[in-house]
Amino acid sequence: MNENQLTDLIGPLLSQLGMELEKLDVVRAGRRSLLRITVDGDGADGRGPGLDEIGEATSEISRVLDESDATGSAPYTLEVSSRGVSTPLTEPRHFRRNRGRLVAVTLEDEDPVEGRILASDESTVTLEVPAPGSKPHKPLTQTREISLDLIRRAVVQVEMSRKPAVTDEEN
Repeated sequence: MNENQLTDLIGPLLSQLGMELEKLDVVRAGRRSLLRITVDGDGADGRGPGLDEIGEATSEISRVLDESDATGSAPYTLEVSSRGVSTPLTEPRHFRRNRGRLVAVTLEDEDPVEGRILASDESTVTLEVPAPGSKPHKPLTQTREISLDLIRRAVVQVEMSRKPAVTDEEN
């Protein structure tokens, strides 16, 4: 399987479905291959594709691959998924799509920061972080704007009792 040919075939198809090709991997296992496709996009709620959208994308990708010679004659398994919560945020769109969520951020020359994404643009992210001296049971918060260039790693933190998401009316 030619990964460049697959990317050229699948990328425009996903674009028509309102999604982006985040990653494409071909893993060979003997005579079979696993074609693993990771998609992203705004989705109906602006937070990424939902299960129905991923299902539709899987069906369309399968159809297009069946009609194409991009996979060759070898058998393969198709796996289509979203980025997942544990995948690091690396692009401005990832921060935008995770607005309202708690993230752990590792910075270049500073201590790590944990805060809730309030806003983001192409070059910065604004977090709600604990204020210095605040108490854990009654935390005071402040905002902190961080340049995306200074972020080495940012990962969404799973919350069991999550604070309600930030809405456009609150900004």
